[in-house]
Amino acid sequence: MKKVLIFLFPAFLFLACTQTTKSAQKTEKSVDVPVFNSDSAYLFTKKQVEFGPRVPNTKAHDDCARYLTTELKKAGADVIVQKANLTAFDGTVLKSTNIIGSFNPNAQTRILLFSHWDSRPWADNDPKLENRKKPVMAANDGASGVGVLLEMARLMGRNLPTVGVDLIFFDSEDYGQPESAGGSNEDSWCLGTQYWAKNPHIPGYTARFGILLDMVGAPHATFFREQSSDYYAGNVVSNVWSQAKSLGFGQYFADQKGGAITDDHIYVNKIAGIPSIDIIQYDPNSNSGFGSYWHTTHDTMDNVDKNTLQAVGTTLMHVVYNEK
Repeated sequence: MKKVLIFLFPAFLFLACTQTTKSAQKTEKSVDVPVFNSDSAYLFTKKQVEFGPRVPNTKAHDDCARYLTTELKKAGADVIVQKANLTAFDGTVLKSTNIIGSFNPNAQTRILLFSHWDSRPWADNDPKLENRKKPVMAANDGASGVGVLLEMARLMGRNLPTVGVDLIFFDSEDYGQPESAGGSNEDSWCLGTQYWAKNPHIPGYTARFGILLDMVGAPHATFFREQSSDYYAGNVVSNVWSQAKSLGFGQYFADQKGGAITDDHIYVNKIAGIPSIDIIQYDPNSNSGFGSYWHTTHDTMDNVDKNTLQAVGTTLMHVVYNEK
């Protein structure tokens, strides 16, 4: 089941990971990296939430898709809108939209950055039974990652990195089968990503590596080394976590083992063959391993913090601009 930590160590048993690469051991100080603006990223996040829950087949979903497309074009990206009718676990046909924004489209060396932009249609983790059929506002679980990427797009449009960068906002990620519907079905999640991985926006598309942002806005969030990320792209994890530490964000990026999670990066790895990692919050104090508001009606802007957005966005800007 998507976003269930399959294997977790108690906090006191976490093992520090020592895997490093040459790129992880140094930060190119001479590179001119644009300054990430967390106020802007916060506003990009807030704007998505103001549309309401972005559940497929709703007006809020359609309105937000237009907004995301417009913002990428405004930033100067080459934009491709990939539409598909995807069938959910319950037979519902989801009118889905993957939104791709590319910078330096002719560069052969490319980096893929992605997040999902849809909202879960049911707050099935809500403590109140009467709320469990209500949609999730998805401020942290979805909008925060997109907000960071929109701010990165704004900056890249003004000062292009050396490499090509593709931003993808994946749809129909959070329509996965709930336990109340008869058990878990991992492949019922991440439908937009599965579709893109089988039908990339450019035939034969590839990238040096990919980075998924999922739930990257919570106050005092901690991002551990997700196990599938380490398996598929441990050198990329080491590079990102090393950059974060060198920038003073070690309190957010814990260089320790976390859980293994079925999320968008799994399908980018398995189907598209692009080594990809997941930057995702882990909260050892909650039953789910995520915030107590995860998949509840309480996933609102109250759970998005500018300091966390700053840590994630600044780190990724340095990762991207130090690639050659």
